[in-house]
Amino acid sequence: MTLFLRSIAAEFAKIFSTRLWWILAIVLFCYIGLLAGGLAALFAGLQTGVINPDTVNTGGATDPGFGSLPPIIYSFASSVGYVFPVLLGALATTGEFRHQTLTPTFLATPRRGVVLGAKTVTLILIGAGLGIVALAASVGIGGGVLSAFGVDAQLLDSETWLLIARILLAMGLWAAIGVGLGVLVPNQVASIVIVLAFTQFVEPLLRLAASFLEITAKIGNFLPGAASDALVGASVFTLANPAGAAPLDWWQGGLVLLGYAVVATVIGYALSWKKDVT
Repeated sequence: MTLFLRSIAAEFAKIFSTRLWWILAIVLFCYIGLLAGGLAALFAGLQTGVINPDTVNTGGATDPGFGSLPPIIYSFASSVGYVFPVLLGALATTGEFRHQTLTPTFLATPRRGVVLGAKTVTLILIGAGLGIVALAASVGIGGGVLSAFGVDAQLLDSETWLLIARILLAMGLWAAIGVGLGVLVPNQVASIVIVLAFTQFVEPLLRLAASFLEITAKIGNFLPGAASDALVGASVFTLANPAGAAPLDWWQGGLVLLGYAVVATVIGYALSWKKDVT
């Protein structure tokens, strides 16, 4: 246990000794703040009638059909911001291969499973920390805009705080998935391309295509982004679902995300982490 705790401390030192974590945190806050604030203004304006629905092509409807608005706005922290902990987890792992820091790490801690476990735990905690940054933007800015339009921000509702807790869990699991991907694909450029291509293009298209039929929609529920949205319990991406397939329960979504992280990490450990390093 002492060795494991020392390894975790070393992993924290590796992350916080670089500029990567705070650069990602700043970009994450600005990105989520812009989206949450802007869409909160749009949706709240439509809902309260401040914005004329005809100006945004809603067919004259005064209620855009978003249901309970605050959870959707707050969930931007994970439904859009999840790419940041994935990137951090992947970069933290692939950087070990690229800069050959694995050699002194393994000399100091020969038990490679302990090193990988410590890295995973560390990135889960840092991923949750990025979740706090994202929530500061989505709840702070988005909730403030909702209140400005006279919409109840629901910050005294216990369900809102459960949503916030699940967002932190989701962001931590996404960071673990990033670690698994980095171990599975140790080439840093390839990992970055895979993360960006899959999260920004491939999965959104797959979710859209799967949503039109009930049977494919059920399969689409097991995509990582869909599982994350199910874990959180709210997402702007679940509003348009032509087939109307029920999402996974929150705990099922969490298990699916955990499964992706475990499978990628175990396979990566066998294929690359156990190999000789120079």
